[in-house]
Order: sequence, then structure tokens, then C-alpha cells
Amino acid sequence: MASSGIDGLDARLLLLLTDAPRLGVLECARRLGVARGTVQARLDRLMADGVLTGFPPELKLEALGYGLTAFAVLEIAQGRRAEVAEALEAIDEVCEVHATTGQGDLFVRMVARSNDDLQRVIDEVVGVPGVQRTSTSIALSTPVAPRVRPLLERIARS
Repeated sequence: MASSGIDGLDARLLLLLTDAPRLGVLECARRLGVARGTVQARLDRLMADGVLTGFPPELKLEALGYGLTAFAVLEIAQGRRAEVAEALEAIDEVCEVHATTGQGDLFVRMVARSNDDLQRVIDEVVGVPGVQRTSTSIALSTPVAPRVRPLLERIARS
């Protein structure tokens, strides 16, 4: 096993499901040249270990009407991270929140339908009790989308 807790077969299975998430266990087994039970056991272990967290569809937010993505760095009052994160989770347009080091305390990815809508979302974020200061940047493009493929390929080669 690789130091990551997955081995080459796990990585090849995850790459296969990354490329074709609707494949069944039997077809995965056929393509990988292993028994169906092996694939099922690997999937069960990967899910139990928290490596594989589910099979959600990938959605283009633009197609849902959310063509604007922005990132905000939030400075929050000491000791209020959990409370602020819970309040941010209640804002539908907040897609991700990461606790960070450096100038800010939380890094937030949010979406909006327009600049006016982004102002509304920012106003909601700023209105969260415990948020002291924000700095927001609008994403113009996404030259590198979120990805894990290169990491899986490295493990599959090892």
C-alpha cells in the first residue's frame, strides 16, 4: 500500500470511476481484470476509510444560473469559528469554507447570478455575527479546475 492508504489497484479503480462514475461494480471488475468481490471490498473500504465520500454528479454552476464565482477572506472574532462556519453554511450561495492561516481566518468560495446578486451574498456574509472584515475577489476564469487525477495517476504508477 502507498503511504496514502491506497494502493495501485485502489488508484486505478478511483481513476476508472472518475472517468465513468456510472459504471457498475461488475464492469469495473471486468475493466480492471479482478473479481467483482475485490472491487466491492475495495469500494467498501475506501468509503469506510473516508477516501471515497460519494458519487455526486458534477454540475456546471453556470448552467444553474450561477455564472459568477467569488472568493472571500474573512477575519473573524477569536473563538467564533464554529459559529461563523455554521452561519455561512446556511447561506445557499456559499459553496466551500476553509479555515486558514495567514491574514484571514476563513476562505470562502461563493457563487452568484450577477454582480448585484454577489453584493447581496456579500452583505449576508458580512452580516454574520463574528465576521469582522472581508476581502472579496471575483474569479474571471478557472484555468485549473478542482482535480485529483494527477495524484491518483502517481499512486497507480507506484
